[in-house]
Amino acid sequence: MPSIHDELADLSAQVRVLRDRAELRDLFDRYVGALDTGIHAGPDGAAFDELFTEDAVFAFPVGTCTGVEGFAVLRREAGARWSRTHHISANHDIRLDGDRATLRVQQLTRHLHGPGDGPDGPPAPFEVGGYCRARAVRTGAGWRLSHVAFHVVWDAGDRLPELTGVQW
Repeated sequence: MPSIHDELADLSAQVRVLRDRAELRDLFDRYVGALDTGIHAGPDGAAFDELFTEDAVFAFPVGTCTGVEGFAVLRREAGARWSRTHHISANHDIRLDGDRATLRVQQLTRHLHGPGDGPDGPPAPFEVGGYCRARAVRTGAGWRLSHVAFHVVWDAGDRLPELTGVQW
């Protein structure tokens, strides 16, 4: 029969796993929210350090980059293509390995074109469904994403002309 000390240690380990999973889910959701609102970044993208490691690697159909600064630039350039975007994430599959974690998260994004983009007004929204594969590391300041790669499964609607030929 396990001692009370053993039971408390086991319970403590279980709580840590639950806390880590909740923190990682929250981290990823804050990242997705930042894609739409920019609330986590000023003009220089400085606040992205709350989400990413300094040397984080990013891979998206519209471009790749390294580092927090590179992500801030890519986000601004990509975001300028649409008047609004709306990213939704779900089904966070989180695998813990000590101070490292891998995530696979389903994602649905709706992009709204700016007014007047088409001869009869704005074209239909452009939607993309897919998933992100991400890696995270525990730092002294908490969990941070170190790699984020978005993989498109499907798209629908009107692509912007500059996205013709982009491999989804």
